[in-house]
Formats: sequence, structure tokens, C-alpha cells
Amino acid sequence: MAGRIKAEDVALVKERSSIEDVVREHVTLRPAGPGSMKGLCPFHDEKTPSFNIRPTVGAWHCFGCGEGGDVISFVQKVEHLTFSESVERLAQKLGMELHYEEGGRPRDGESLGRRSRLLEAHRAAQEFYHHALLNSPEARIGRDFLRERGFDSEAAKRFGVGFAPRGGEELSRHLRSKGFTDDELTIGGLSGRGSRGLYDRFRGRLVWPIRDITGDTVGFGARRLFDDDRIAAKYLNTSETPIYKKSTVLYGLDLAKKSIAGDRKAVVVEGYTDVMACHLAGIEGAVATCGTAFGVDHIKVLRRIMRDEADLAPARVVFTFDGDAAGQKAAMKAFGEDQRWASQSFVAVADGGMDPCELRIAKGDDAVRHLVDDAVPMFEFAVRTTIARFDLSTAEGRVQGMRAAAPIVNSIRDSSMRPEYIRTVAGWIGVEVEQVQAEVSRAQRLAARDAKADGDAGPGAGTGGGAGQAPGHPQRGQRADADMVPEPSFEEARAALPAPDLRDPVVFAERQLLQTLLQYPDSFEPADIDSLDAEAFTAPAHRAVFDGIRAAGGPRRGLSTQAWADTVAEAAPLSVRGLVSELAVAPLPTRFDKATGLPERRYVDALLVRVQEVSLTRKIGDAMSAMRRMAADPHTDPAQARALSGELQDLQRELARLRDRAS
Repeated sequence: MAGRIKAEDVALVKERSSIEDVVREHVTLRPAGPGSMKGLCPFHDEKTPSFNIRPTVGAWHCFGCGEGGDVISFVQKVEHLTFSESVERLAQKLGMELHYEEGGRPRDGESLGRRSRLLEAHRAAQEFYHHALLNSPEARIGRDFLRERGFDSEAAKRFGVGFAPRGGEELSRHLRSKGFTDDELTIGGLSGRGSRGLYDRFRGRLVWPIRDITGDTVGFGARRLFDDDRIAAKYLNTSETPIYKKSTVLYGLDLAKKSIAGDRKAVVVEGYTDVMACHLAGIEGAVATCGTAFGVDHIKVLRRIMRDEADLAPARVVFTFDGDAAGQKAAMKAFGEDQRWASQSFVAVADGGMDPCELRIAKGDDAVRHLVDDAVPMFEFAVRTTIARFDLSTAEGRVQGMRAAAPIVNSIRDSSMRPEYIRTVAGWIGVEVEQVQAEVSRAQRLAARDAKADGDAGPGAGTGGGAGQAPGHPQRGQRADADMVPEPSFEEARAALPAPDLRDPVVFAERQLLQTLLQYPDSFEPADIDSLDAEAFTAPAHRAVFDGIRAAGGPRRGLSTQAWADTVAEAAPLSVRGLVSELAVAPLPTRFDKATGLPERRYVDALLVRVQEVSLTRKIGDAMSAMRRMAADPHTDPAQARALSGELQDLQRELARLRDRAS
């Protein structure tokens, strides 16, 4: 049971938390009289703001839906948390330690609640992925992908881009070492549960963190890089979890919200790289959906931020689409949802059908800015796209074009604008205004009849399977949820690490040492293992095997050789379990002591010395390089230089002792 937070701490959290700052993370506010501010309610759909807060009182109330309360109840409702979790979340932001009633304690040792634990796991995962992108040799393909699209390491850092290793277990092992439980990793969508335990949902892919409006990482989107990836979908996205609802999250919104609120303008693009390209080109109000079409809930989120209110000058929403048939279809879906906006909607399509990322590569930042600035009204794009299907040089084509365009004109929410639009459409088609007027009137009668039929049929009739879907077409067989990713096979995991190059005498010595450790563990004392660290092994696969030996607790007396090898295989990463089996049976090129049946001690010592010697030599080289840099720097701290000199001498003495032992 979670402990009860002391009442005085609850009161202190409420007192110290600025309700204005908390609400602004979700709603764009403007003055509403002395001591009050207002905005569009986050809890119901409205076009005129009725949501009010009074910062000095610390209270909020919506005069539209009747909801209200204090800063804690707002966090409860907007983030779907319990009372205790809401207090804990606010306390975390304040850096405040909470105290619990006597006998009580934080929930299961997780003082910030399940949501905060899941958020913390995602933060740690994002850091892990980003570090892998910048430092892992196998991530070079990801770095090349970004570089080819005009994104450098600074851009990768700004957007938190990372790389998911191919091995299949690296992230899960890393997070478990940080104290996260198997349930937290699977519930959060970071890991799956397979026959051999946990496995990583994302493998061998470039990874973008998906953040909520407050900047917390709640999921990931991952792009395919390798041709042998078992998942054919170009993009994988985190599945729905307690902290991630794809229908309400927009990629880049945490970075874009300030620009959107200030300029009252949002740019909706189709992909993660498009968002990056727009922001780097100076269009900082760009966002994208995450593995789903742009829908009703996305509209509600943007409307609150840009103050899409009926009594203000219209805000502006620009959709960018590919110029292909799927892009045109997506634009028509966008027009279908246009009635939900008080803002003006526009469509931007680049020449040649290039997306913003491609356009930036081909023509530079200015071209991306011009693309957005030159966007055409949604109505114009919808009508022109519709009538383009017909041959307007024939009477039949003109009639068909009028009948297809009439429902679009009829759907315009501002009826006072229809006569002007009718005249415009008549000019585009090349017919008399009266002809278009007649078709629009006919479309109006048909719409009224269909609405009545739907009403008579009861709620939900005729909704089909696409209710709520709008622009964006990420569903073209190129995207999938990460929960469809199967457990990695041994072959897939093995491909994550390069095979050790046994032509290298150092690598060959490492192999023999690992063989001896696995086949003859009684040849080693605990101090022998303590004298080694994983970084002493130059081959990544050998390093991973030694990690497994360490994770298994080191050689243990009383275990059979088979049981010991099985224990190491279970503890080792999946990517080297096959190698562990190989090393456990491969013959050793040495003589054995007839009395003990073990390899001769001098052979074991020679292997230990050889592996340690390489590691020490590398450390000495690093220290000497640092000493040279210090000597060339006039601002070097003498104390720091003396300390480094002492470390270098210690390393050199240790190396000398090692060589004496081997002689």
C-alpha cells in the first residue's frame, strides 16, 4: 500500500505550485480582467474560451462544463493521475521531498508513482539510445542516415535522436541495472516478454523520442535502417501505454508550443525528419503525428495552444502533404475535419511532391520557408484537387466537376462566404455562376436528407471504420506498433556484434582466456577475475561474454562444467549465447597438468597477463596523451598535472610487475 502524504506537505505543494505555470503547459492563457486569465478548456471542446484561472487564489473553473478546483485537481484531471500521484508529480517539479504518515511509505518504494516511474524509464532509455547513436560503431548507419539528410550531431542532440542496438537485450539489461522492474519495462512498451526473458522492442533502428507537451518522453518512433530487419514496416511506434496515447500526442509539440502560442500558427507535417527540417529552417511551429492519422483529439490539443477562438482573428494551420494520390486523399480528409476549426486551414505541396526534409536538402532553408508561406487555402486545394479528375474541356466533364465540387462548397461553415466561393468555383470550371449555385443547392438538400437518415438510424449509424481520421497518411503500409515486434532470434542477435578477428594475436589470446574460464573455472582464483575488467577485451563479442561471466558471479566451486557454462549463457547477452556454447567446447591449444587435469598454471598466467597488458598499455597511452595536452596548455592546473603524472607512474609500475610475472 502507498503511504498517505502528510497534510502539511500537501498544503505546502499547493502553496508553492504556480497554477498559472502548470496550466500553461496545456492551455494558452490571456488576460480576462483583474487577477484572472482565460483560455480554451482542456476538458471539453469549445470555440469561445470559458476556462478561467485566478493565480492569486490558486483556483480554476470552466463555466462551460462546470469543472473546477485547485492545482492538484487540475493535474489529476489533465494527466489522469490519482490524488497522491498528482501531489508527487508537483513535488517532483518543485524539487521537494515529501513525508508520509507514520507507518506509511511511498508506493512500493516508488515515491513518484507508476506514471513517474514509467517516465523515468523512458528518460533513461532516451539517454541510452542517444549515447549509442553518438558512440556505437554499429550506429554508423544511423549517423550516415542523418548526415545525408542534413542533420549533424547538434541537430541529433536538439531532438534527442538515438539508435537502438541490434542485439535485442541491451536496453532491457541497461534499464534493469538502473533498478527498473520487468513489469515497468513491459508496461511502458520498452521491452517485450519472450521465452528467454525480456527483449528490446526496438532493435537496429534510428529512434526519435516522442515527448508530451511538458517535455517528458512518453514513447519512441523508430525507422528501419537494415535490409535484413525482420519487420518490413519503415516506422515502428510505441504501442498504447498508460503514459502514451498516440491520438493525443504530436511529435515536436514540446519544442513548438511556444511558437504556436505566440504566432497562433501551426504547421502539421508528416514525419519526424520533416519536423526537424522545418525547425532548423526557422519554422518552429512544426509538429507531426506519431503512427496515426491527424484526428479530432490532435485538433483539440492545437486549438487550446493557438487560442483557436471564434471571437479572435483567425489562427492559421498549414498542412504539408506529398503531391501523390495518397497525399491528396489525406488533404481531403483534412478538409472533412475543417469545420472543427475556427482557424483558417491551408495546404502546402512542394513542386515535385517533395516533403520538407527533401526540399531542405535540395533547395535549402529558404525553400522550406517559402513552401509554408505560399500555402493555399484548404478550400481551394480541396476543390482544385477534386475537379482535376475531370476533363473540363468537355460538357460532360464540366457537369461532373460541378457535381463533385458542390458538396465541398456546401460544407463551408461560414454561409455568408458561399456566394463568393460559388463565383470562384464557376470560374475555375468554366461555367455560369447559376449552374454552380443550382448544384450547391442540390448538394444541400442531399446533405439534409442524409443527416435525417443518420439521425433516424440511431447513434453510430454509418460511421464506418474511419471515424475521427483526418489528415496525414502514415498508414500506407509503412508504420506499425512496436508490440508486433517478435522476440529476437539467435541469428538476429548474433548479427549485432562483429565476429572476433582471430588473426589478431591479442583477440586470439582473449578467446583462449574465455575458453579456459568456461571449461576449467577451477583454474582461477577470485583475485584473477577481479584483476580484469570488460574493457580489457578488445573484441566486443569477447567483452560481452566476460560481462556474462561477471553477471553469473564468476567461477564457483562445486558447479559442474556444464552447469557453469549454462549459468554464463543465461547471464550473457543473447547476441553471444551461441559464442558461449562454442567457447565451452572448443579445444584449447595447450598442455594439461597430469595431476589435476587442468591447463598448466603458467599458461593461465600468460593469458591473464596478455589481456591485462593490452588494457594497461592502452591506459598508459591515454594518460601520456593527456600529459602532452596539459604541457601545451599554459592554463593547466599544476595540481591536476601532478595528479595525472602520479597516475601514469602507477600504471607504468603495474605494467612492469605484470611483465615480471610473465617472465
